[in-house]
Amino acid sequence: MKDKVRRGGRNHAKTDAVSPTGGKDAVGIKQLEDTSFPVKIQGAGVEPFDLQVHGFWLVQDAVMTLLLKDEVCPRSNLSLALAGTTLDPLAELQSLKGLKPGAIIRLVEEPYTARSARHHLARVVELLRAPGPQDALREGRSPSILETLTHTPTPDSPNGKSLKRSLSNTKTETSSQNGAPPEFLLPGSLDRPLMGLLPHSSQHDAPSYLKDLSLSCWNPIPGHRKLQGDFLYITVVTMEGRRCDITSCPKGFFINRSTEELFDPRPSQSSPVCHCLTDLLCQISSAFKQALTTLKNRSQLPSVEVMPTPYHTLSWLGPPCASRTHKNTFSRLGMDDQLETQAPDWNEELQAARDLPQGSLEERLRRDKTLLQVNSAFTRAVAQGAETVVDGFVEPANGNPEDPAFLWGGLFISQGAASTMFGGERGRRAAQRLELQGVQAYSELEGLQGLHTLPTAIVDYRGVRLSAQGLAPGLEGSDRDQATAPAERGLLYGVNAGPQESPQRKGLLELLAVSAKHLSLQRYVVVTSNNYKVPLFTSVDAQGLLGADGRYYILDVFRTFPADANFCPDVEREGQTVTEDEESNKKSEEGEEEKGCVKKGWPENYHSDSGLPKSFPHGLCRLRPELVQAFKEHKHCQFTQHVRELLEENGGFEECAIASDSRSTNAVRAACKEVGSVSNIIFEMRFNPSVFSPEVSFPPGDSKSTKLQERLLREAAAFIVTHQIPAFVEYCLDSNEAPMDGASLKQALHQRGISLRYLGHVMTAISQSEHKERLRHIMRVVIGDIFTRSTRRVFNNFLQGVDVPSLSAAVSHFLCCLLVPHFTPSPVGEETKKKSRRRGRGPGAGAAESSPWSTLTGAELWTLLCQEAAETYNISDSLGSGPNHLVEHYGLQKLSLLREFCIKTGVQLRLRDYILDNQNKAPIGPDDVLNIFPVVKHNEMPTVDASKAHRAAESFIKKGLLDQAHEKLKEATYLFGRVCDDLNPESCFCHTLLAKVAFMQGKAAEARSVQLKAVVISERVLGFDHPNTIQQYALLAVYVFAGGETALAQKCLLRARLLMLTVHGEDHPYIATVDSCLGLVLTADQRGQFLKNALRLNTSFFGSSHLHTALSEHLVAHWMCSKGDYRSAMTHEKEALAAFTSIFGEDHAQTRISKELLCTITKQAVKVERSLRQAGADCTEQAVEYLSSKSDTVLEQMVLVTGIRSITHRDGLQEYWKKHKELKAAVAKELGFIVTNGVVTLIANGEEKSSDPNTGSGKEAEDGGSPAVENASDSQQEQPEEESSEKSAAMTNGHVVEPAVESQQGEKADVEGGESDRASDAEVNIVNGGSEVSDAGQETESSAPNEVNGNIVNGEVKSNATADEIKSESNGVNGEINGACDITVKHSVHKSNGTWADVVSKANGAADTAVNGTAGSVTANGEAEG
Repeated sequence: MKDKVRRGGRNHAKTDAVSPTGGKDAVGIKQLEDTSFPVKIQGAGVEPFDLQVHGFWLVQDAVMTLLLKDEVCPRSNLSLALAGTTLDPLAELQSLKGLKPGAIIRLVEEPYTARSARHHLARVVELLRAPGPQDALREGRSPSILETLTHTPTPDSPNGKSLKRSLSNTKTETSSQNGAPPEFLLPGSLDRPLMGLLPHSSQHDAPSYLKDLSLSCWNPIPGHRKLQGDFLYITVVTMEGRRCDITSCPKGFFINRSTEELFDPRPSQSSPVCHCLTDLLCQISSAFKQALTTLKNRSQLPSVEVMPTPYHTLSWLGPPCASRTHKNTFSRLGMDDQLETQAPDWNEELQAARDLPQGSLEERLRRDKTLLQVNSAFTRAVAQGAETVVDGFVEPANGNPEDPAFLWGGLFISQGAASTMFGGERGRRAAQRLELQGVQAYSELEGLQGLHTLPTAIVDYRGVRLSAQGLAPGLEGSDRDQATAPAERGLLYGVNAGPQESPQRKGLLELLAVSAKHLSLQRYVVVTSNNYKVPLFTSVDAQGLLGADGRYYILDVFRTFPADANFCPDVEREGQTVTEDEESNKKSEEGEEEKGCVKKGWPENYHSDSGLPKSFPHGLCRLRPELVQAFKEHKHCQFTQHVRELLEENGGFEECAIASDSRSTNAVRAACKEVGSVSNIIFEMRFNPSVFSPEVSFPPGDSKSTKLQERLLREAAAFIVTHQIPAFVEYCLDSNEAPMDGASLKQALHQRGISLRYLGHVMTAISQSEHKERLRHIMRVVIGDIFTRSTRRVFNNFLQGVDVPSLSAAVSHFLCCLLVPHFTPSPVGEETKKKSRRRGRGPGAGAAESSPWSTLTGAELWTLLCQEAAETYNISDSLGSGPNHLVEHYGLQKLSLLREFCIKTGVQLRLRDYILDNQNKAPIGPDDVLNIFPVVKHNEMPTVDASKAHRAAESFIKKGLLDQAHEKLKEATYLFGRVCDDLNPESCFCHTLLAKVAFMQGKAAEARSVQLKAVVISERVLGFDHPNTIQQYALLAVYVFAGGETALAQKCLLRARLLMLTVHGEDHPYIATVDSCLGLVLTADQRGQFLKNALRLNTSFFGSSHLHTALSEHLVAHWMCSKGDYRSAMTHEKEALAAFTSIFGEDHAQTRISKELLCTITKQAVKVERSLRQAGADCTEQAVEYLSSKSDTVLEQMVLVTGIRSITHRDGLQEYWKKHKELKAAVAKELGFIVTNGVVTLIANGEEKSSDPNTGSGKEAEDGGSPAVENASDSQQEQPEEESSEKSAAMTNGHVVEPAVESQQGEKADVEGGESDRASDAEVNIVNGGSEVSDAGQETESSAPNEVNGNIVNGEVKSNATADEIKSESNGVNGEINGACDITVKHSVHKSNGTWADVVSKANGAADTAVNGTAGSVTANGEAEG
């Protein structure tokens, strides 16, 4: 199925329509669901058909939807009529009188204009130019491969052969006919063939419709014919050989009497006037009619596979054959060259979209969709403009050769000035990147609609980085500009704005003050060169303008974020002006702290341990916004701890809270001063973005504030090295989904606020770790990313000296020097002569003889790389002397390095197998370099409501409310479909989570269909070989296996393994996950190979006592049992039992399961041994009874291995209960309650009421607690998150897993064992609706702010009681790559009204702090909110 969206930027935005099938997923939005109804479509020469519409659609939305329907396509210029009345395009369907389910809507053919006639012709051409299977690769777009795995070959293939064999090597088929995996996918294989990565699509090439379709030689239209309505003359040559000239007019198209020699525009006598061109072509050519019918009747792919992605996702591999397999019949029609008569005003389009109303959900969805369409079209225009500019088709607009600027297609394109203050070329590139980040930060501010930024993107193409922006309003003079005062139409804000007093400036300052609060920026004052003091809310470079359109704009925001003090060693004392008296006063106060040149804010021995602060190649090192947020949370923890300590020193926390005297206030003030809060009465962290800027001077009176800001920025910089990098290393130690390539490494580091300039420090932290051998895969990824990033910088400089005809040869030469050790170029003259004799001398054959790039050798290139790496990342000798050093010392693959290089530089290579170790012949030739694509970095447009629904679902999952989470996830997927047609990374993660929740609810079929969509989205949006795609395939294998599709599960897992081997190699923990699943689903002898390899990898990466290793031992034991080798099975199961006992203890259910299996194996081994002895030595061929796993057991094992469900840890659980009982008993005795055997009895109104110390909700609570699910979300954030340590496990299919969720809402939990102190070890089924919980993030309506209205799980007793939950910091990481959700059970701890148990509990380690007697609000699941 072809893409039915018009090429070009603005056309795409206009023709993109709401998918009518999107409403099928709108289960969670009742009001939108109720407005869906069917109508019957008739007229305009189409067969009547039914269309499902929504009441909130506009009439034009329905028209756009109809134009995409196969029954209507390629008709255009249509309107809708109801009961003979033409409908207003901007009217809502639900507002139309008489429109009801089953109503008949007629299509009305409207007269053409010259413009609409050309659009119709372009639409026809797009339909006939059906893309071939290789067109996505040829255009550099990442294809979807899933269809080739799920497609079943039909017997009517041409010549009885599958098309997959035509362009692919039979050696690289992912599975053989007998189901056994190919040899190159077996453990230990060193072959890395590429041909299997992109198997040929099952879709056939488009048939031939016409021999020629072009503009007639009689164009342009003569004046006298233009006055009679002729728009265009077209020449058609049919497959039968008939030549016709066609006239386009307002009524449609007809055949005229013109020939090649004679111009006669009169209509042919036998020619009717057809509104649609294809109707006319069907009448004059039967072959065309048959081919068009075949096109419309062929099997259609899902819309998510054919809809164009909003942004270009590069495929680093192109088709095996560089030339086209079919000619372009329609190239001479000229529709691709039809540019807009007027360049689009990108800024006006973006601002108009931002100004759309947001009052209702439908309005917000329409606004988000419009924003995405405009930004998508803008990004495509930027890529096209960069190619045009760099290729030399545009002349500079300013005439400055050092800093050229270009105007093209409504874009202002420039390289930017290379300032020596910022570090020359490196600083210029950093400024462009930071400008984009600043624009993104201001654009994402919610509730700040009055402050605008220009549409911005940066693009790297052929070694040149360009910045592109929409034209600022008022760039050229207008009547309004001349009539307006300069202060009102010019610069209102900035260092150079000068003193101004106007309502416009006041309005802008109010907006900037609000934005500064959201961005944690401090208001400060700078002193200009003329000693004028300027107050600022932004960086010193920013400028505020009032545009000619009446909007406020902020520009030059590249220094919005605070400086990174780790890389500002030379300017720490130059950023302020301090008088001599103040300096002498400071010396006495800070003499102790600054002794030995140690400034306040740096940890002790920080410089000697880390080598920081140090200089960097450019002067624009800024902190990432994620780091600022993490540092603020870190400081808040210090603040709360300090308040608690001060209150304890002054009479105790409880006494101070009751008294509400000045001690609490003093404690808060002291804590604010200690942590560096900009306020002395509340905790508030703000940062000065101009501190450590050498050219900025501050007033002498602000010396104290500036010193505080310097201290905070030093602490924030040290926080990266002392906290964030160790936390990242710790995460990698425990996760089997650690980064696999440069993209996933960048994502993991950035989400912790670690910039990529710290790669050298990450490398040092790994090498100094006692577990560095277990972190070798991370070291491999880090050193590979350092290598490719250093290579890219050298490559950018290398390309500057290459002319266009020599680009392919130069790129291939560079790659050979990079990957082949000691590569020396062959003599150019001989090579040129050989090529001349073979193919004739090409246009660029002799250009290399005098080109400097051709003299580059491998040794010279490697020297440049090492210098670049040492200068940027402060590493020495880590790259060695050549590529073989990386292979031997770090286990890097040359193929993985080649892939990373191509993705980062935009180079596309021909799909074939490359032998990169051949030193006698260049492994990559000029013909292998197919193209260089622009790599665009752009702003992300928000999907506000969809993202909120997604986060709400995650909140429900944490509470264990899977039914509510399922509804919210379906709502989120529907909203993503409405806004971006699901082609969005967050939509992919949302679909993945929805599939997991559906699977845990027992809906395997739904999980399969949703996961199929998630795989396609990941392939098309992130890349066919992205690490997330690998994990999506592994999850899909589980769901299809649950449905009995074992063969497809094998294909998915083999596909995941093939991608994993290409991206990283075999030495990675996730290979163990894939191999474990392969060992479970395969039926051949290779099962043991995969299971043993998984065990070897898990043991190597996690140790023998880790949960992953224990599960692998358990699986190997099962496989040994199926083979009848009970002695070996006993050995492995003993290891598993020892690990489970060490992790969970003797009483854990998983330990009991392992014991039972070991007992069964032992009995079976004894039985077999006894039978063999009784049979005697002559009966050695007696059959051995095998123990085989059931399919349900295999499925449950796959669920555990892939992390869909995880076994619950209980570290510290008993200690928690013990401490909690002691605290509860102490408080109860103090308040006069009776404590008997741990049960609190309170006397109220003459009645005794007992409260269990574990639940505090009565004895009924012994049967269970409120369930919760710990979610590891796809966003991969590692925010410090606290979670309860009370957990529970369930028995499923003979294995202990997370509690299975029953699909029936409100079903009560079954608990075995009556003792409440052992409730955590009971077997529990998660209950949705077992407790009354308000919506995510909201308080319970019926309770006070510090109370909760709770339901007993197995009873009807309800109680209003204060709630508290002692939390311990999780050792896990919230943010695994594929969003695995670990289900745990959390018991809410309810306490009696009027006690101080919650205060005492918080004083002993809870995160929330009550000040002046004010306690935090408590949600219905027992979690305290601040």
